[in-house]
Amino acid sequence: MDHGVLTNEAGTQTQHELVVRIAGRVDAVLADAYPEISRARLQRLVASGHVLVNGETVLKSARVGEGDTVTLVVPESAHEVPQTGLEFEILYENEVMLAINKPAGVAVHGAPGDMAPCVAFWFLERFPGAATAFDVERPGIVHRLDKDTSGVLLLAKTPAVQAFLSAAFEARTVKKTYLAVTDGIPDKPRAIIDAPLGRHPGDRMRMAVVRQGREARTSYEVIASAHGRALVELHPETGRTHQIRVHLAAIGAPVLHDRVYGKDHGPAHAVERAASRQLLHAWQITIPHPLGGSLQVTSPLPADMADAIRDLGDPALMAAYAPSPPERLA
Repeated sequence: MDHGVLTNEAGTQTQHELVVRIAGRVDAVLADAYPEISRARLQRLVASGHVLVNGETVLKSARVGEGDTVTLVVPESAHEVPQTGLEFEILYENEVMLAINKPAGVAVHGAPGDMAPCVAFWFLERFPGAATAFDVERPGIVHRLDKDTSGVLLLAKTPAVQAFLSAAFEARTVKKTYLAVTDGIPDKPRAIIDAPLGRHPGDRMRMAVVRQGREARTSYEVIASAHGRALVELHPETGRTHQIRVHLAAIGAPVLHDRVYGKDHGPAHAVERAASRQLLHAWQITIPHPLGGSLQVTSPLPADMADAIRDLGDPALMAAYAPSPPERLA
C-alpha cells in the first residue's frame, strides 16, 4: 500500500509500503512492484537509506522473504532549471514521450557542470513536472546525437518509458536511418562496414577503428553522387560514439565538413570549413511504441543538407526525402 505524498524539512517525498509476496533481492522485488522507477534509481535509494525492510535499512543485495514489509521513500528530485531560450520543432508527442527535430549546434546534454543551453535543459524548462520524477542529471534523455548532427531525437516523459526505450536501443529493435553528404564517393555502391571502434590511441577525444574495440556495424547505400561528393543513406546497427563518422572516414569518404574525422583540405578551404558543420542528419527512426505497436518519425531536411543534396544535380532526391507525418504502426 502507498502512504502517499509526505512533506518534511527535506522537501516533498512519496512513501510506498509493500508486503512481499515472492522472495528475492530487495531491488528486484521493488523493480517488479514499481516499474515506473528505474532499477538504477531503486539501487541508489537503497544505498542512501530510503528503503527499509521490517523497519531496518538494508544493502541493495539484501534478500527479502514472503511476508516482509518493505518501505520505500522516494524524494522529489530537485533540478536546476536554467533559461535556455531554445525552441524545438516537436515532430511527435503523446502523454509518455515526444520526438523533436534537433538542429545542428545544440548539444543533447553537456558535461557535468556545463550550464550551456542544451536539449536536457530545454526538457527541464518545458516539462518541469515530469522532470521531478527523474533523479538523473539528464531527465528525459533516451539517446543522443552529436552536437553538430541534426535530426530526430526521442525524449521520455517518465522514467519507465525512458527505461523501455533505452532497452529497445540496447536490444537493437530500433531502426535508424541517417543521411550524410560525403567528401569522396565510397568505392562500393552499398556495403556493410563492420569495424570495431574504441578510443583513438593517440587522442582520447577521438574514436577510431581499433582491433580490440567494441563491435560496430553500419550498412550504407550510395543514393547519388557528383563532383566528388555523394549522398549516402546509412543504417547503424550498433550505437557507438561517432560511429557513422568514423566508419565513413575509414572507407575514405568522410562526412563533408567533419572537423574531427574529415579530410584536410588545406588553407583554401578553411573559411568553408569554419562556416559549415558536418553534413549528417538523423532522418528517420522506427521504434517499438511504449503503448503498443511501433512508431515511425521522420525529420525534415535542414537547409544546409538540402542545399548540398541539390548540388548533386538530381531534383528527384528532394522529393524522396520530403518530410512525412509520424505514423503509428500496428
